[in-house]
Amino acid sequence: MKYVIKFFPEITIKSRPVRQRLAARLCDNINRVFRAEGISAQVNKQWDKLVVVLADAADAPAASDILSRISGIASFLDVAEFELTDVDAIFRQTLDLWGARLAGKCFVVRCKRVGDHSFSSQDVEQYVGGGLLEHSDAAGVDLRNADITVSIEIRDEQVFIVNERHKGLGGFPVGGIEPVLSLISGGFDSTVASFQSMRRGMPTHFCFFNLGGREHERGVKEMAWFLWSRYGSAQPVKFVTIPFDGVVASILENVSNSQMGVVLKRQMFRAAAAVADKAGLHAIVTGESVAQVASQTLVNLSVIDCAIDTLVLRPLAMMDKDDIIGVARDIGAESLCAQMPEYCGVISVKPTTKARLDRIEDEESRLDPQVFADALAAATVEGIDNLTLSEMSAAPETLSVPVVGATLLDVRHPDEVERRPLNLPGVEVVKLPFYQLHSKSADLDKSRSYMLYCDKGVMSRMHAAQMMEEGFQNIRVYRPAPPG
Repeated sequence: MKYVIKFFPEITIKSRPVRQRLAARLCDNINRVFRAEGISAQVNKQWDKLVVVLADAADAPAASDILSRISGIASFLDVAEFELTDVDAIFRQTLDLWGARLAGKCFVVRCKRVGDHSFSSQDVEQYVGGGLLEHSDAAGVDLRNADITVSIEIRDEQVFIVNERHKGLGGFPVGGIEPVLSLISGGFDSTVASFQSMRRGMPTHFCFFNLGGREHERGVKEMAWFLWSRYGSAQPVKFVTIPFDGVVASILENVSNSQMGVVLKRQMFRAAAAVADKAGLHAIVTGESVAQVASQTLVNLSVIDCAIDTLVLRPLAMMDKDDIIGVARDIGAESLCAQMPEYCGVISVKPTTKARLDRIEDEESRLDPQVFADALAAATVEGIDNLTLSEMSAAPETLSVPVVGATLLDVRHPDEVERRPLNLPGVEVVKLPFYQLHSKSADLDKSRSYMLYCDKGVMSRMHAAQMMEEGFQNIRVYRPAPPG
């Protein structure tokens, strides 16, 4: 099984050294994710493309899904490869692949040829096209507005026939651009902004300001892990939690009602800038969209930015809310975003839309700087692939085989369930996505035995511990032994 990967166009226009570096990064990212998923493949780097050869054709569905989620790829082609004999053999091979799919469709054959041959590309197009028209139920040939384009490439003594064309994610390969710190709350805006920074090639670390306790923390960690595992897992990143409830309390007690939103944002930016500086990151990412809420007027954003010297990136600045939700839907995050608890921190009755820097600085002078310092000192840093809930007292047991009589809760995202369904004869399996588990756990019988399962063991472990603290006595994590 072979794939031909076409680079994102912006990679192809870079200088030779930059293009080679980005291509090498993309090659490395594919290899890393494939290894993590247990897929054996050779990834060969060429000047204008990558060629991926799977060791086992059975891995093709999983490989196609992974390649569609790795940034830096404009498109990838599932191709059938044959040794060149003659033009008639090319027709026979093309008919085997495409004959049935041409029924009722208008088509065109396009051929690219490299090397010294006794025939031209046009000869191949005419011969193969005529043969397909005669030996299939195609509606006809249309050179301008075909329903289907049958693509053939001949390189010296090899023939490549495109079996299927897949759309890629675009952007730059993760790690091709410098890393950033994204301020994430788990809602639509910060989620899509984080995705956009990953897609643009930036390893995206996460910074979460905890205003709502453990439930809020769990939900945001789930979102961050979901984004990273699907779109950024080729590069390790950190998840930073800053307990900001004390800072919010101080603002509520000391700052004028109309100015609280801008002051809170400036405090958050200061904390994020300190985290970024300590980690050697040169920019922070936010989900702010111009004029979406009072704190996001141009005047207020300017005043907020004055609090720090660190570069602030706003991928959503010019996007409408419907467009943002549409992106969340496309990347599989809409349901999780919609169920995320919202904690506004401070709510002003009449928030200012035209903050003055001198007024804001005067308001901030009433705050105790030690409260901010204590919050920053209490920050926790975890690797994204090993998330926990802070101060979690329960530690669920992990087993490699199902417990007799236990109900297995498959907490994976529906996309993952569809791609890799569980096949456990004799075991009751209930599909309950991790983002619905907390709200629906009240419907579960606490006297029953449950095992939680997800591909990486992160969400299952986190929710099993949470359920134990909620009074479930017989909770375990199912983590099957790796193949071999």
